[in-house]
Amino acid sequence: MTTQYGGTVNEKKPQLAVNIGGLAMKNPVATASGTFGFGSEYAPYIDLNLLGALVVKGITLQPRAGNSTPRLVETTAGILNSIGLQNPGVEVFIEKLLPALAEYDLPVIVNIAGDTVQDYGKLAARLDCARGVAGLEVNISCPNVKKGGMQFGSDPAMAAEVTRAVRAGTDKPVIVKLSPNVTSIVDVAEKVARAGADGLSMINTLLGMAIDVKKRRPVLGNVMGGLSGPAVKPVAVRAVWQVYREVKLPIIGMGGIVTAQDAVEFILAGATAVAVGTANFVNPRATMDVLEGITRYMIENGVRNINELVGAAHR
Repeated sequence: MTTQYGGTVNEKKPQLAVNIGGLAMKNPVATASGTFGFGSEYAPYIDLNLLGALVVKGITLQPRAGNSTPRLVETTAGILNSIGLQNPGVEVFIEKLLPALAEYDLPVIVNIAGDTVQDYGKLAARLDCARGVAGLEVNISCPNVKKGGMQFGSDPAMAAEVTRAVRAGTDKPVIVKLSPNVTSIVDVAEKVARAGADGLSMINTLLGMAIDVKKRRPVLGNVMGGLSGPAVKPVAVRAVWQVYREVKLPIIGMGGIVTAQDAVEFILAGATAVAVGTANFVNPRATMDVLEGITRYMIENGVRNINELVGAAHR
């Protein structure tokens, strides 16, 4: 049967399983760190077991209170955030938050961040022996902290050094999250690949700011923050396209994904999996809508295996 997309319906259920550097996912839809809490917050709205992977919010060695308020402001087609990696610290996460995720059948990826290279190595080693952690996402790209974060991700040599420290501390899959706030994202990707990364997450937020014209002052307490949402999608798709052509690592693509069509764009550009972020704030079921839409797209276009679509726009 011909469909509105011009394809034909394949009645067999398509194969959705993907692999990110040794981390097996039942489907390509994950959550973007910092937009889904620690998972349990969204359990009343969706069945977490249906996710391809759960990426929890950023974890540091010690608890962090985060930045001063205001921390969030809506912008045209997106939001600016300056949370500042507020989190309870790795020990509280392991002891009190991680066990609650054991009841779900999905890989848990922990986003880690630090002020120093040594911080990243210590976090990797501590989480390596934590039951229930499937992989690590290395945050070297957060734009709203004063130390670490984007300072590491904007320097290819430093990005590689952090990656080596994490690689030395764990046998779990290491996925490095890249910043778009660089001259050449391909250069950074190449360096972390040589340093031992198993995969890439891209992109993190773009650095931006907003000014209150009545008060004549910056809106955010931290002045600048990270721009996310649909406004950044063209930048993110371009970055995935460029890195896919030059670096042979699987990519989790993200940045402005709201619909299944958005997700398929990333996959065609070279992403093996995708992460839904800001859309979760508007629609708590956004991940499920994207997953259902990808499945429908594959059926209507006669695609048997999701991996057939990865990078297909390059061919």
